Amino acid sequence: MRYPKVSECVDVFEALWPTALAESWDSVGLAVGDPDAEVRSILLALDPMDAVIAEAVVLGSDLVFNHHPLMLKPVKSVNASTLKGGAVHTLISNDIALFNAHTNADSARGGVSDVLISLLGIDNAQPLVPHAEGSPTGIGRVGDLPTPTPVRDIARTLSNRLPRTTTGVRIAGDPAATVARVAVCGGAGDSLFDEVRASGAEVYITADLRHHPATEARDTANRNDGRPQLIDVSHWASETVWLTAAAEQLETEFAERGLSVALQHSAVNTDPWVERY
Repeated sequence: MRYPKVSECVDVFEALWPTALAESWDSVGLAVGDPDAEVRSILLALDPMDAVIAEAVVLGSDLVFNHHPLMLKPVKSVNASTLKGGAVHTLISNDIALFNAHTNADSARGGVSDVLISLLGIDNAQPLVPHAEGSPTGIGRVGDLPTPTPVRDIARTLSNRLPRTTTGVRIAGDPAATVARVAVCGGAGDSLFDEVRASGAEVYITADLRHHPATEARDTANRNDGRPQLIDVSHWASETVWLTAAAEQLETEFAERGLSVALQHSAVNTDPWVERY
């Protein structure tokens, strides 16, 4: 066993979460780092926030693996006095590479939405928006519960199995409605209501539901058969549970290639909300 180079880590990431699965608007891959640098330790975190990068410095990590990209939108400067430039300079000055798998990790089998829907005992879910007809990969997941369940009980299960957050778990619609078919999208999913309705889902679980999309979705539901009911969870909570599964996949893939690297989970909670009144 030997330590991998950054480029070999990228090969491992690509094998698990191919860039080809990313949405066209997304930014994924190696954002910072020397491909020839040696990697002994990888820190896994959801967001490339300053606190996570500082944690990587303290831990002596050689690479930070994130879900969310540091530079989703183009930047014109990496001046150290700018928000993005400051992060880039800290990473480079401490010889830390930065890589992210975003919508490619949402779409891949065993990815973010697979992990989210598995919390409800659904392990045969199909993509809500497949990349192609019959494809096993795509955005979101839809599947059937082992037993029809009231919406409020699904919300309580999620509250118990997701990390605790200030915003908690919220229901829009009828909490007492009994449902069997479930659609989920880890992270922000209020752009997928048409696909959710087309899937026949009776409840839709996602994050960051805004007022207007949620009220319009409920009006649309009420003018028809009342579906889907809505469950809104924390963006951070809906995705951070995937990091444990990602670490397990990485351990297996590195070992199969004869590579040795320490994987550490970030202790930083990057959910931005800290109090509610």
